[in-house]
Amino acid sequence: MNTVFSLQGKRALVTGGTRGIGRAISLQLARAGAIVLANYVRDSESAESLKQEAAAENLSIEIIRADITSEKGLERLMTTVDAAEAPLGIFVHCAATGVHRPVEELTLRQYDWTFALNVRAFFELVHRLLPKFAANSSIVALSSEGAVRAVPHYTLVGASKGALESMVRHLAVELAPRGIRVNALSPGSIITDAWKALPDSERRLAEATSQSPFGRLTSLAEVANAAQFLCSDASTGIVGHTLVVDGGSRIRA
Repeated sequence: MNTVFSLQGKRALVTGGTRGIGRAISLQLARAGAIVLANYVRDSESAESLKQEAAAENLSIEIIRADITSEKGLERLMTTVDAAEAPLGIFVHCAATGVHRPVEELTLRQYDWTFALNVRAFFELVHRLLPKFAANSSIVALSSEGAVRAVPHYTLVGASKGALESMVRHLAVELAPRGIRVNALSPGSIITDAWKALPDSERRLAEATSQSPFGRLTSLAEVANAAQFLCSDASTGIVGHTLVVDGGSRIRA
């Protein structure tokens, strides 16, 4: 492996790191040499599956269950981070939630729930992790197309991702002098469990496929590779940007 893409010996925290895109990123970072702490909150089966896959490949992935929208969960996660004593080199925020309904069916409770995980938890973790970051560290927040485009029944999630991208830009300016790069990663359409919550998902996936110049959906591997790039020395000149990995779909939307 070209050394500029290597993550050998770097400690990484991946929230939402045991399912879907987060799982793919946890595995890719570990395969690149990182020591990964993968956080989850509900799906113990997926967490155990990741643990077994990592063991089979002799990858350094530790699993930690913690609700990062709660004070107790944040303290539990920070206790695990502190126990390692070594500095943190990578933080990837993949944890996300949301409600996919017409605006008249949305509630303030759903608003608070969505923003609590998608935006506030990211801010709180960055704030708490600041003293733990090593020089030349990387923070990556997972965004989506809904941050910049209107997607049906995506109001709360899209708005939260827009807020997340704005926060990334502001944090990037403030943290760059400390040697911490902050960027966002915005994948194209990928078949994960998240699609089950979207209405008319089959039609949307077919539409996304037709918009791609390649005539296919984005793969988990492509997004995970991009995450590795943003966390490596190969991307030291990229600060405060949103890297879109969608196979060119949005240029035809």
